[in-house]
Amino acid sequence: MNLSEIFEAFNNLRVLIIGDVMVDSYLWGKVDRISPEAPVPIVSVKKREKRLGGAANVALNVKSLGAEPILCAVIGADPDGQDFLQLLDESNLTREGIVASASRITTIKHRIISGSQQMLRIDSEMENLLLAPEKADLTKKILDLLPDSDVVIFEDYDKGVLDEVLIQEITEAARKLEIPIIVDPKKRNFLHYKHATLFKPNLKELREGLKIDFNVAHRNELEGALDQLKQHLQLEGVLLTLSERGVFIDLDGEKHHIPAHIRQISDVSGAGDTVVSIAALCLALKLPPLVIAELSNLGGGLVCEYAGVVPVDKQKLLEEAIENSIQIKN
Repeated sequence: MNLSEIFEAFNNLRVLIIGDVMVDSYLWGKVDRISPEAPVPIVSVKKREKRLGGAANVALNVKSLGAEPILCAVIGADPDGQDFLQLLDESNLTREGIVASASRITTIKHRIISGSQQMLRIDSEMENLLLAPEKADLTKKILDLLPDSDVVIFEDYDKGVLDEVLIQEITEAARKLEIPIIVDPKKRNFLHYKHATLFKPNLKELREGLKIDFNVAHRNELEGALDQLKQHLQLEGVLLTLSERGVFIDLDGEKHHIPAHIRQISDVSGAGDTVVSIAALCLALKLPPLVIAELSNLGGGLVCEYAGVVPVDKQKLLEEAIENSIQIKN
């Protein structure tokens, strides 16, 4: 397949996304003066907006790439949960994998922005693990939707939707169906994702998860850390994001470092969501590790050029992939 055929093939994929969802709230305004009540800036609000966040932003990226995302998560039976469901409807995303719980609140992150500068973020959330009935409802939905899926994404934000038992049950079921699994981990469940196909931590998560330190500039130390991770979790592969250093992939006996592209960075929020979305689709199509890394690296950089959390532009990604002469070798 050439690049155009690959991007066309994305349209035939169904992606099951399991994890923590949230609402990203933005208040944009202007600062003209300091408050007389305290030494803090006064932001005069000019615009308000709510967007899908967390695992739901992964769903938006998957949809933007042409595939069909099925989001499985738990929200609160509260006004913010209703806002979340409305945002799903407005984005033409299905609700079929969503469980609403009266015992939880919906995670919402309020960002207050003046110009291009974030002044403050206020989070409303709970991080408790799911109660048994909630977990049973969610697990049933996932297992019902799993057989028709081409790839599974675990999108973990440490908000309590994912735990070791649920992860193991879904992983075992997916492996029996030979459905690839990609993981975007966080600290609490870092060592629970055994037997995943592709594990996508960032540098901080890798160091904290394994409780090790190493010099990322020394390739032998970096590869040693990834070997340790693969052995500990019995992983098939790792896609490590390195911020301004790009990405490193270790999969199917191949190891590649892809440097970051020079860009005008506006906001790095959501870049990891884009990386895991692109990597998941490439994994479902059984593309070579080098192509997975190159396309994911390109997409993660692209979304950093925009303020706020936004999904990747499929056409722009294809154009940049062609410009950068990404080759598919069979």
